[in-house]
Amino acid sequence: MKEGQVLYINPDGLPKNPAFTNVIVVTGQVKTIYIGGQDAVDASGAIIGKGDIKKQTEQVLANLQTALKAGGAELEHIVKWNVYIVQGQPLQPGFEAFQQFWSQRPNLPAITAMFVSELANPDFLVEMDAIAVVPQ
Repeated sequence: MKEGQVLYINPDGLPKNPAFTNVIVVTGQVKTIYIGGQDAVDASGAIIGKGDIKKQTEQVLANLQTALKAGGAELEHIVKWNVYIVQGQPLQPGFEAFQQFWSQRPNLPAITAMFVSELANPDFLVEMDAIAVVPQ
């Protein structure tokens, strides 16, 4: 049985960014976890941080961490994030929350950020989904 491996590559010819990895290659025996879009709600469904993108981002990241644990993964297993931000919201507060959450972990995931006109609830300012890979 071939052991699973996750390679993080920033090839020459592509810009290097301290916020994400350009290419991630997964080989061998792995468990893949797909986490659907998470919003700024607590376990009861109450919206956290209305009008505050930083607080909402913190709640979204906490929800992602809960989902990862349920699937048998940790933050460092995330290989891909999609971030949906309501048009007109500032990026910096959410980015600061992400940096605090990710901390000093190596191997940043690939990230796509998109501005959208709205999310499922008009009070949601940010939503994230993720893919995690756990080598077996």
